Amino acid sequence: MDDLARLAALYGVATSYQPAEDVTVQVPERTVREVLGRLGVPAGTPQTARESRAEAEREAAARLLPPTLVHWAGDPDPAALAALPPGSRVRVRPEDGGPERPWGPGLPYGVHRVRAETPDGRTGTATLIAAPDRAPAAPERAYGLLVQLYSLLSAGSWGMGDLGDLAELARWAGGTHGAGFIQVNPLHAAVPGTPTDPSPYRPATRRYPDPVHLRVTDLPEYAACPERDALADLAGQGARLTRQVLEKGALIDRDAVWALKLAALELLYRVPRDAEREAAYREFRTAQGPALDAHAAWCAEHAGEDPALRTDFHRWLVWLTVGQLTAAQEAARAAGMAVGIVHDLAVGVHPEGSDTHTAAGHYAARTTVGAPPDAFNARGQDWGLPPWRPDRLAEDGYAPYRDLLRSVFRYAGALRIDHVMGLFRLWWIPEDTPAAQGTYVSYDGEAMLAVLVLEAHRAGALVVGEDLGTVEPRVRRALARRGVLGTSVLWFERDWEGDGRPLDPAHWRADCLATATTHDLPPSAAKLAGEHVELRDRLGLLTRPAAQERAEDASDTAEWLGVLAALGLDTKTEEEAVKALYAFLLRTPARLVGVWLPDAVGDRRPQNLPGTWDQYPNWRLPVADGAGRPVPLERLLASPRAEALFRAVREGADPRTAPPGARVV
Repeated sequence: MDDLARLAALYGVATSYQPAEDVTVQVPERTVREVLGRLGVPAGTPQTARESRAEAEREAAARLLPPTLVHWAGDPDPAALAALPPGSRVRVRPEDGGPERPWGPGLPYGVHRVRAETPDGRTGTATLIAAPDRAPAAPERAYGLLVQLYSLLSAGSWGMGDLGDLAELARWAGGTHGAGFIQVNPLHAAVPGTPTDPSPYRPATRRYPDPVHLRVTDLPEYAACPERDALADLAGQGARLTRQVLEKGALIDRDAVWALKLAALELLYRVPRDAEREAAYREFRTAQGPALDAHAAWCAEHAGEDPALRTDFHRWLVWLTVGQLTAAQEAARAAGMAVGIVHDLAVGVHPEGSDTHTAAGHYAARTTVGAPPDAFNARGQDWGLPPWRPDRLAEDGYAPYRDLLRSVFRYAGALRIDHVMGLFRLWWIPEDTPAAQGTYVSYDGEAMLAVLVLEAHRAGALVVGEDLGTVEPRVRRALARRGVLGTSVLWFERDWEGDGRPLDPAHWRADCLATATTHDLPPSAAKLAGEHVELRDRLGLLTRPAAQERAEDASDTAEWLGVLAALGLDTKTEEEAVKALYAFLLRTPARLVGVWLPDAVGDRRPQNLPGTWDQYPNWRLPVADGAGRPVPLERLLASPRAEALFRAVREGADPRTAPPGARVV
């Protein structure tokens, strides 16, 4: 290997990759040098690459321990400890600050510090992640709902679905229909703008939620506020926003919603807190520490305010939002849900958000992540999200990642990890480089996974990985071994290693969340009718002749309908065909089965159309019926079509009616 390739290997930077088993693509040399530079490694010329390689090899040889070690319960000692010379002493300082103890059995789960000393006097320290062997186990069988929270409005909403709506949906779905979970879109804080980017997958921070989701009228301060007339006026404006969406076809306007809620919250902030709430707020501030202060100061600065005067206001907003998120989870569990609320963790953050502002050193400068070229996108994808630096994460014992997970798990029954493959590697794209000319950068997948499993264990929460698309076999094996559920979407599940036909339900994997569609795909009614092809044709998004796309899609749908019919499932009408799709999922051994909530009322519009920006109203549509009429929460709860679907799904998940191979409680 030449110096550049050897240097790249030392830092986990790929010089080639395999998009398919029999295909190898060489990464442009310029990209390799640029990415190494983003990791602080000089490699711009052959001479600097040679010098950097020699220095890196010297440092690796001199270091007794790597920055971070992982020990899984029941596994042998970490390789770096096992390789120490005979007679070496290893001491552990526990996470709880207790006295040092010798390395050995009985080490509690946690993030500890290890100190090693060899007989000849060499010493080394490392962070040790001691994790259970698996994340908490999913129920043997549970079904639930998948919904984009903003899209589910009610009479109590101020222009978009909120945490009050989530709690009410949980009470109804769990108490009336026996659902075990509700999965929502990421509720991370957004970067305010004109307009604000509506995508929940480009947040300012992943650690703190967005107060735009608050149900303002549910806050104790609302009832205690003396500004009754002002609050009534704001509530009236909020009701008008809701009517515009539900009755007049307006899109969800996040900025208008936030303007009203912010005005109300300014009034509520002046209301004195009683002793109990004041103590709870102080406890929250203390627990969150400087990170919350930094985020709140960024919020103030971004709003053009004086941080010295306004930081506490933005801290308070985070506290309120976490409180209502916790209340929603409590409502879900009280309604009998086995899991509760499944929160979604975006793969990254906005380059101008609070995370990159307050912890810039953990992110690679002038770099974004995306995906290499594939059959669907010959130019690759650039998601515009700066990547974490793997070297900085390891040096800091994965503290930013640990803190992020701990914050979200605080109010989650489960956590969905978007693009879970990113725990192992991400496609880095240096600035001014086409997406197709990026390269993979590896992360310590064992350490990332150990932190995830540890924090899930502490929270008693499940983990679901979004592993759609091309996934390295080693990654799927590692995730499965550690109890991370996968994601299986009906239309993608075929016998790819055999005849290519739809995969028999008995052959589906059990450790997954199975569903018929997602936010990036057409609702089931639209897919069955082929309407998504027509939509993409109208918007000029097809890369092949429309007739060819229509024919292939119709053939795909017809093949699946044939499979459903062969199983004795009714597909004569659209409504029955949609029920049949979910009946099929219930014949698989999948532990979790997710019903896309818009499918319950015949919605035909996707929430997001990948590849579009202004051409389509991504992330701004309310749940609607088959005619495009918005369906408020109150009407959904009384919908005969929704009732019929959920009754069928609940009966299909019942152990007395389950088919062979489906594991149920």
